[in-house]
Amino acid sequence: MYAIFRALGKQFRAEKGKTLRLPLMDKQPGDKVVFDEVLLSSDGTTVKAGAPTVKGAKVEVEVIGDAKGEKLYIFKFKRRKGYRRKTGHRQKYTDVRITALTLG
Repeated sequence: MYAIFRALGKQFRAEKGKTLRLPLMDKQPGDKVVFDEVLLSSDGTTVKAGAPTVKGAKVEVEVIGDAKGEKLYIFKFKRRKGYRRKTGHRQKYTDVRITALTLG
């Protein structure tokens, strides 16, 4: 049993009990969030595809907490000019656990 849903401009595959890493949300650990833009759902035998979404389907998640991705280094360089810049970036994420799937 799984569902593909749209959240925060991206698409994710949800299965009950799994954890996902979503883009940063302004939520506290323990908060419940419901995503109702389910694009596709399957119960193992039948697949329902929405046009554009599956009616009555939703994904319920519980926020675990915030996390950071691994560090990316950006290095700018122009030869023979003495120009060098080194910066880094760590993307912030929100970890969530799928608590319930309603397939519609």
